[in-house]
Parts: sequence; structure tokens; C-alpha cells
Amino acid sequence: MTVFPESLASDPTDAIPPLEERPPLCAARLTVGVLGRLTGMLLTLLAIGYFTLPAFAAETLRLRGDVTARGDVLSLGDLVEGAGAEMAGKPLFRAPALGATGTIQTRRILDAVAGLGLGPVETGGRVQVAIQRAARRVGAPEIEAALKRTLESGHGLDPRVISIRLDGEAPVLLAPVDLNGAAAALDVVYEPRSRRVTGLISLGERQASLRVSGLVVEMREVAILARAIRNGEPVTAADVTLERRPRESTPVDAQANLAAIAGEVAQRALGAGTLLRVGDTAPPELVARGEAVSIVYETPGVSLTMRGQANEAGRLGATVTVLNVASKKVLQAVVVGPARVSVGPAAPQRQASAALPAPIR
Repeated sequence: MTVFPESLASDPTDAIPPLEERPPLCAARLTVGVLGRLTGMLLTLLAIGYFTLPAFAAETLRLRGDVTARGDVLSLGDLVEGAGAEMAGKPLFRAPALGATGTIQTRRILDAVAGLGLGPVETGGRVQVAIQRAARRVGAPEIEAALKRTLESGHGLDPRVISIRLDGEAPVLLAPVDLNGAAAALDVVYEPRSRRVTGLISLGERQASLRVSGLVVEMREVAILARAIRNGEPVTAADVTLERRPRESTPVDAQANLAAIAGEVAQRALGAGTLLRVGDTAPPELVARGEAVSIVYETPGVSLTMRGQANEAGRLGATVTVLNVASKKVLQAVVVGPARVSVGPAAPQRQASAALPAPIR
């Protein structure tokens, strides 16, 4: 039989504390004041989140994608987002040459960032970053323009009638993008006999330069047909364009006056792209053979008009023979308009039988 000490054989209710009676819970009434305090607390929490979340986001470093470098050096800010203004300018790598493209392994960028004591960088799975070096490109048109300006001022050549065939395959001068201003041709040497030219194309105070050479070619404008034209079809201004061609390879009788060509008619079938020469087009015939014409006789104070018949066709200003219907005389007259000829007291005349018309020229 186990005997418990007296200290443990006391009234068992002494070891259990009495239950505390609490008043029943009741729901608080929502008043205008309570709602106002709750609204204020929510606005405060939203404001704290609005101003603090960007700060946390700014601390996250992310690797940029493909990068375009504008200078000789790539900084931390060029390669990594979120570096902060103080650290963004830290130089890390040398940029590729002007106009060239290169790559940097991601691990090298991460090592460089760790060396600056910064945290981890989110790479987005990239194993390398492509770097393209921006450059200003001075191509053949700008190079030719610079040479023309110097040839005009130094040698008296008209830039409007010359072209320069540059040696090599389309030379290009590469320069930093911030190097503004027009290209200049320096140290230009021109040989009139050979028509050879050499010079140094420069930007700024020779900050970027390229030596070029070429041949000066004299040009001239010629009329080129824009579409095919049938024999006898009128030529309009829209059918012809002017092109600059080397004079040495252009026919001497090539036409170039658009105003004179417009309104003339083709003397043969002409294909698109044809270089128009004298004789390819001519003014239209205003008088046709056998056509009834008005013969005008004019002297100071006297003007007569007679009926006639053209024995031959003629264009404006051409001399043709016509028959005076009334007198049966064959006269030489000048075409002055459609179905209209003119004779004067000094105009040569010759008698002919109506049955034997004058021969056609």
C-alpha cells in the first residue's frame, strides 16, 4: 500500500485554479469615427508601400541585353541595370573598335560586379552580352562632296558638271558619333592631264581622317525616254527625264532641252531608256500633202488671204510648194501655222501646170 505525503494528500481542488468568468463578447458598432480611423490606416500602409517598394526594386541588379557603346569604355551602368548613380560610371571593359561588334561573357561581368562589392546580378539566363560600337559613317557621297568643294575653290572646277569615281570599294570614314560637322578635304592634289585627284578626308581637327583617291569625270545632262513611244507619237514632258552621263561616252548630238522636245513627235519607234539624239524627234507637220491651206500675202499696209493646196507636207518654218487655186500658180511658201502658209513679194515663185504638180521633196 503506497502512502502519499500529507502535502500531496490535501484537497485536490486546491491544485486547480478556479475558472475565471468573462463577460460575453459583443460586436462593436461601426461608427463614422471608426471608419475614418480604418481608412487612414489603410492609406498610410499604401503610402509606405508606394515609396518603399521602388527603393527595394532599385537595389536589384539585372544584366542588360545587347548593348550599344558610344565611347571607348564600357561602364557598370552600360552593362547592369539598378547599379545606382554613384556606381553606374565605374569603368569595367574596353569597347570594340568604331563600327565593330563584340561579346562579353556573363561570368566576366559577374566577377567584375563582385569585385566592386555589389550583390548578385540577375542574368536572365544570358551567357554573353553582345556589344556594338556606335560610329558616324562618312560614305562616298559626303567624301565626293568634300572633294568637289576643294576642287571648286582651289582649281576652279564646276561641281555641277563633274563626278568623282573613287578608287576601291565604297570608302567609308568611321568617326565617333559625337564628332559633328561636315567632312573636309585636305591636302588635295589634282592632275589636270590625267584628271586624277587625291586628298585626306577629315572630321574635326583631324580627329578622324581617311586618305582617298579617284578620277574626275566631266558629266553632261542628256534626255532619256521614260517609256516606249511609237513612230509618229507625240512626246510629252512626262515622257522624258534628264540624267547625268559621262561626257566622254555621250553622243555629241544628244538632246538635253526638255522644253524643246516636249510637243515633238517620234520619227521612229523608240524604246524606254533610249537616249534621245537629234533626229529622233521633230516638230509635228502643220501642213499635210494635198491639204487645203490658206495662203497669206502680207506687205506693209497690205494683207491678202487666198485659197491654196499644199503640194508637200511641212513643219513650222519649213518652205513648201503650194498651188494657188484661183490663179493655178505654184508658189513657194513658209509654214506659219496649221494649214496656213505665208508668201511675200520676195518669195520665189514658179509657174506650173495644175496637171503636173511640183515634185515632192
